[in-house]
Amino acid sequence: MTPDPSLNVLGGALDVCSTDPMTGFFRNGACDTCSQDAGSHTVCAVMTAEFLAFSKYVGNDLSTPRPEFGFPGLKPGDGWCLCASRFLQAHDEGCAPRVNLAATHKRALDIVPLEVLQAHTA
Repeated sequence: MTPDPSLNVLGGALDVCSTDPMTGFFRNGACDTCSQDAGSHTVCAVMTAEFLAFSKYVGNDLSTPRPEFGFPGLKPGDGWCLCASRFLQAHDEGCAPRVNLAATHKRALDIVPLEVLQAHTA
């Protein structure tokens, strides 16, 4: 898998989203993506209790640790490369997490308008 160029939604170099916990489609700490990333894990989201509850409600429990997968579970304040469509869904439902624009991959713009991301800037 060859990653797309590491550029953020502001046109600059893509910043690291989180290494504790380690995130990203490539598990390199950045929201890098490629054509095989069907979920477009491109939005660097800063978790909130409200968003974590929403995500669990819609079937993606991000807060429960899954040690068998090396997943510690997320808590409010953690950075995480979130699927762009899930972010947009949370935005539409009024519970979107905060966004780190410098660490959000430009491919997120294929799904989420820049104005929506900017409205949730961390």
